[in-house]
Amino acid sequence: MGDPKKLKKKYSGPRHPWTKSVLDVERVIKKEYGLSNKRELFKADSFLKKYKDLAKKLIASTTEQSQKEEKQVLDKMQRLGLLSMGSKLDDVLGLELKDALERRLQSIVFRKGLARSMKQARQFITHRHITINDKEITAPSYIVSLEEENHLNFKSKSTLADEGHPERVDPAEQIRKEAEAIKAKEAKPEEAAPETKEKVEDVKEEQPAAQVEAKSEETPKEEKSEEKPQEKPEEVKE
Repeated sequence: MGDPKKLKKKYSGPRHPWTKSVLDVERVIKKEYGLSNKRELFKADSFLKKYKDLAKKLIASTTEQSQKEEKQVLDKMQRLGLLSMGSKLDDVLGLELKDALERRLQSIVFRKGLARSMKQARQFITHRHITINDKEITAPSYIVSLEEENHLNFKSKSTLADEGHPERVDPAEQIRKEAEAIKAKEAKPEEAAPETKEKVEDVKEEQPAAQVEAKSEETPKEEKSEEKPQEKPEEVKE
């Protein structure tokens, strides 16, 4: 039975831990899903391996008990969202590591748009902002069922429950909205431009007529100015 104070190891690592191709794949997955260490990767892999080994045994067996266990395994996989309705045991063998990682609480918080990144989703969970059925969940690796996914939200007392919170606003979305607003403002002057052009043309047509009238008024004045002034009679000296 073992000492109850000592927790049993929940995962098993790779047989060859220093294979370069495996390390490269693990590094990419670790970054993509915001995992803090390789242990979280090994736990998800061991979770899948357990059910794959069980599926292999049940496929080879034809007893009544194996049929009951087969139904239980499929029901659990469907409840967790790893398999669709009507799937068979062969589909369990086709599951990949990313299928299990997508059902983690951290991934679902990010996919639902409650966080801007995987890292931020992890922070919200560990800081007790996320609840499922009004119960705080602080484990990012918690496997969420399809039923629980519908009741996943921020804690009612959390400041993050407000959609206008700065940490919930997506900078890319905000930039996109600002760009659309600027484009809309630029489009309005372009629409008004044809009207201004028509007004300018009307003003240009009016200007020549006004200039002709002004010239006709100015010509008499010029003629008057051209008239020689009358010579004054010379004063007689005494």
